[in-house]
Amino acid sequence: MDSRMKRFEALGGQVTEPRRRLETFPTPSGVTRVVLESDEVTSLCPVTGQPDWERVRIEFVPGPLCLESKSLKLYFWSFRNEGHFCEALAARIATDVAAALQPGWLKVTVFQKSRGGITITAESEIG
Repeated sequence: MDSRMKRFEALGGQVTEPRRRLETFPTPSGVTRVVLESDEVTSLCPVTGQPDWERVRIEFVPGPLCLESKSLKLYFWSFRNEGHFCEALAARIATDVAAALQPGWLKVTVFQKSRGGITITAESEIG
């Protein structure tokens, strides 16, 4: 294990509930772009309380840190019972990820699956 690596709380642990803490690790030498994507994100409509299903894509040019994927999965899970408009969800994720990573550039795209015959795609870009 790289001596710069810290012990992860989520990865390898018995985490049984959602959490907002994003864990990181030092960016490996030579990595110029990272893309993480999940189609298992859910939230609630903040007005009706009906469920919304989203696919989230995070693209970034790494600074000093990269994002540990299990902590990201638990982070996404934390939105399951919260009301968020698609656009606000994109901005919230971008802000949180940027704060954790300090990337050179970051774009978060949220693709909300069709409800009532309408799909929504929202992007938030930092840097």
